[in-house]
Amino acid sequence: MSSDFYATLGLSRDASPEDIKKAYRRMSKELHPDKHKGDKEREQKFKEINEAYETLADPAKRKTYDQFGKTGPGGAGAGGFDFSGFSGARPEDFGGFSDLFETFFGGRGQKAGKRQERGRDLEVRVRITFMESVTGVQKILSLERLVACGDCSGSGAAKGSSLITCTECGGTGQVTRTTQSFFGAIRQAVLCSRCSGSGKFPEKKCTQCDGEGRVLRKEEVALDIPAGIDDGQTVRLRAYGEAGRNGSPSGDLFVHVEVSPDPRFTRNRDDVHGVHRISVPDAALGSDVQVDTAHGSVSLRIPPGTQSGQVMRIRGKGMPLLQSKNHGDHYVTIEVQIPVKLSREERRILEEWREISH
Repeated sequence: MSSDFYATLGLSRDASPEDIKKAYRRMSKELHPDKHKGDKEREQKFKEINEAYETLADPAKRKTYDQFGKTGPGGAGAGGFDFSGFSGARPEDFGGFSDLFETFFGGRGQKAGKRQERGRDLEVRVRITFMESVTGVQKILSLERLVACGDCSGSGAAKGSSLITCTECGGTGQVTRTTQSFFGAIRQAVLCSRCSGSGKFPEKKCTQCDGEGRVLRKEEVALDIPAGIDDGQTVRLRAYGEAGRNGSPSGDLFVHVEVSPDPRFTRNRDDVHGVHRISVPDAALGSDVQVDTAHGSVSLRIPPGTQSGQVMRIRGKGMPLLQSKNHGDHYVTIEVQIPVKLSREERRILEEWREISH
């Protein structure tokens, strides 16, 4: 697996947010597991591009990654540190190089507080229609996930018993490991595996969850998909992932939205494009026509002499802008239809027209 998220998405390090979004959309469609069932290599690649997109699409995470992450297998990038080997530690837990070296080499930094091991994030996909992306829609998701145990309220302790200080970490939630390196002794603080960083341990385990504080359950979650969402965008539901052990925070649920194409419309950012066909007389003489938009039928004035392929704009009838009351525009491409068969009267009129025009 490449540790360079930019390489994973086929991008340069100066890629714009729009470039990142386009690359992710394209690659996620190509590598989606539904298209390659049983192909473990493509399934792994799909996971890698999702991990890369989650980091690079978030400005704060991208900044941290650019400063500390690796730029390729075995090669150090800006800052020269790869955080993937530090169990329980995240780049944002370190304030900068000063704090980083104090953490590793025993400097004068303050003692780190407890960092509980949060539950696992979950990812699902949901498909909606084009019109549902215009209006917004609620979808009911069926999930099977680990949730807080009802018998012990997530603590892991049996009824009538209490939580005691973890003997492994002394209640700190962390254990320190010391290793020797070229620079000398390096101390690394990691989450305590026995108490999952909580510093407490059940005196007597809950029989329902075996002391974990969570149980597997099937349930339904209502998801409100906002109007204006685009194909490939992701909705994040905080704390709807799996519950952490012994009352630790829950992970998040990431819902990747796929929008089915509509035969009438195409989308370009916040604008919608469509085609409207008119007759030769309407093109030549002008006319008022009814045009289909994402918001219903709208009257459009066709000026005399309109040419086939001419594009007209209808303001405010495009896609809703996310978290805004504004809308994009609707663009209509006019197609002038040439009749294949003519009645005698139509032919006579056209022949007279041709004589006059010559």
